[in-house]
Amino acid sequence: MTFNVAIIGATGAVGQEMLKILEKRNFPVKSLRLFASPKSIGKTLKFKKEEVPLELLDNFKGIDIALFSAGRKISSEWGAKAVEDGAVVIDNSSAFRSDPTVPLVIPEINAHAITRHQGIIASPNCTTTIMLIPLAPLHKQFQIKRVVCATYQAASGAGALAMQELVEETRATLEGKPYERTIFERPYAFNLFTHNSPLTETGYVEEELKMLYETKKILEDDSIRVSATCIRVPILRAHSVTMNVEFAKPINKHSALTILKNAPGLQISSDPTPKDASGIDSVLCGRIREDLSQPNTLELWAVGDQLLKGAALNAIQIAEHL
Repeated sequence: MTFNVAIIGATGAVGQEMLKILEKRNFPVKSLRLFASPKSIGKTLKFKKEEVPLELLDNFKGIDIALFSAGRKISSEWGAKAVEDGAVVIDNSSAFRSDPTVPLVIPEINAHAITRHQGIIASPNCTTTIMLIPLAPLHKQFQIKRVVCATYQAASGAGALAMQELVEETRATLEGKPYERTIFERPYAFNLFTHNSPLTETGYVEEELKMLYETKKILEDDSIRVSATCIRVPILRAHSVTMNVEFAKPINKHSALTILKNAPGLQISSDPTPKDASGIDSVLCGRIREDLSQPNTLELWAVGDQLLKGAALNAIQIAEHL
């Protein structure tokens, strides 16, 4: 069986990765349509040695699977229309993640939720995905009570233009030249700052709250407590997460490693870095150690390619399960 596939946001950083992954994994594509903004019309992108024209969003007639990666606004506006036209939507934005009728899926963890879809399936926030790949198998065995985490998030999470801006600003800074930013308000080269999502009345930014709500939904456990601090760092494309995790049942480093060594989508590494994770499908996990300040608590460090498992790859894996 083959499928008529569409990518919405095909020229963006995640959309381009989706195109590469469809070809690399030999997804059974019968036909491919690529949608982009008006400035891209008249251009093409290559897929399996063919040049595929870029189109403006119009309709989804004949499309089986619509991969959305053009932001919340586009997904909110066009997602229901795609379903109405007969497509199954796999959405990479935050538009549907909190909707109780929409499955929020990491295939290695809760592929069973895909069968409950009503036309739309959401792919989680990238940092949630990278964190839960190692935590889900531990939760299944030892039951997580609380997670205190901090993220170190790359430019890729804000798109291709943010990656370009980081490179250009870094070059300008090294050369002692002024640079006018258009993506981030704060200096990015050689700097850190709170994630640039909107600040809420709770004092948390939206990115931090996503990790709380999405963890509960994916693990299907409202009792889990999560406190996150999300920081943007001058890295191009891999996110890092540090986790302090308290469990309900007795756990130690050895028992955790026994489980994690066989966890799907995960590789154990002694001390992984964003460079190690860039360009690979698996999430890397290391620095696994027992918290010396309280029992049944572990410290973990996870790194994953934000454009791959954090976004494009996870969406394609959902399509494969479909």
